[in-house]
Amino acid sequence: MPVRFRIEDPALAGSLRHIEQLIRRAGGRMWLVGGCIRDLVLGRQPHDLDIEVSGLPPGQLHTLLTEHFSVQFVGKAFGVFKLQGLPIDISIPSRLLTDNESATGQLRQSDPDMDIDEALARRDFTVNAMAWDPDTLEFHDPFNGRADLDAHVLRHTSERFTEDPLRVLRGMQLAARFGLTAAPETVTLCSTLTQDGQPSERLWEEWKTLLLQGVKPSLGLQFLSDCGWLRFYPELAALQGCVQDPIWHPEGDVWIHTLHCLDWFALECTGNQQDDLITGLGILCHDFGKPATTTTDYGRITSRGHEPEGEAPTRRFLERLTNQEDLINEVIPLVLCHLRPRALFDANASDSAVRRLAKQVKRIDRLVRVARADHAGRPPKPFDGFPAGAWLLERARRLEVEDQAPAPLVTGRHLLELGMLPGPRLGEILDDCYDAQLDGLFTTLDGGLVYARTKLPSMR
Repeated sequence: MPVRFRIEDPALAGSLRHIEQLIRRAGGRMWLVGGCIRDLVLGRQPHDLDIEVSGLPPGQLHTLLTEHFSVQFVGKAFGVFKLQGLPIDISIPSRLLTDNESATGQLRQSDPDMDIDEALARRDFTVNAMAWDPDTLEFHDPFNGRADLDAHVLRHTSERFTEDPLRVLRGMQLAARFGLTAAPETVTLCSTLTQDGQPSERLWEEWKTLLLQGVKPSLGLQFLSDCGWLRFYPELAALQGCVQDPIWHPEGDVWIHTLHCLDWFALECTGNQQDDLITGLGILCHDFGKPATTTTDYGRITSRGHEPEGEAPTRRFLERLTNQEDLINEVIPLVLCHLRPRALFDANASDSAVRRLAKQVKRIDRLVRVARADHAGRPPKPFDGFPAGAWLLERARRLEVEDQAPAPLVTGRHLLELGMLPGPRLGEILDDCYDAQLDGLFTTLDGGLVYARTKLPSMR
């Protein structure tokens, strides 16, 4: 049936028209498919376009595209073309080389003669299994994806879903992004799949999308739990049933608390992807230490020491998803120190304590976001705005350590100029000077050099 959609970005619309004309003149046919159609159906403008081309073999399509665009060809056995400089991916329908759905390796071969409805049957979820021809305005929705979008239902398209087990994680982030609840038959099918043997890079992309684009991350994580996939994430599974003091945490166990915290985080994302990703991971992992420390030994439920106990499970969890050691090392201090903003506020702590916290976490602004979400994720307990966070941020800004550790004023070069020789003693004096700087004993380089000179004789 004819359906009219509009791509509002003039450059993107112009590129789409150009590609469509090239393909049609060569005897092929072009369909817009997948997420861009889902977004258009929802009345949203897509940021990128997925195009599927029938009627042209990969070699001919590659030659045609390279005459007009800079093209990156992805895939040896089937064709996916990325147009450099444009948010456009072009593919040819493909099928597995075997009909055995349990076959490993995911070897595929392009099939340019495949019918569009058969091609759509091989897509993951019904909400992504729609296609539109911008030339004829023909719209295909053979699996009622539009109706599922209206009903907020996440449903697998066909039994071909099992060709890629990581579609379960795709479902996790789609549920979070679009407020979808999985159909029972989809949950049942997902529970039969495993992520074993899948590359961490693919896992990481889906988790990133959950945190950076999820509107309600709790829906995605609950979907993962319903599918039994928390068995691959024991650090998350351990949160379920881990009880909390009902006075401080009336919302329930640590799992429920974490879901509330993530939903709060999603409401306050800044749009800075690096900051949001590290903060979101900090919130996801912040209570990983509670299962090992929760006790009722003193007549009430406590989790003393859960901050330091959270370091090891956080590292295990993240190392299964990414080898980015720098990123992991930025997340862990947020877990180790997530109670500190409230503790420093209650103690009306000194400038020295704030500087030392900045030295440990480097980004007090991110830490406050984690602590704020932790404080807010306790409904029906009223949220008071978390005054401890505002207090700490104001102090950190005044000390110029809101988003960085204090830079040492006295360096090794300065001590060498004062006559020190390289070696362990020089390092000891540098540490002493830095501690004195954090304590506010000096605030300028001149003051630091005066302090250093008082240490030189005692260290020789």
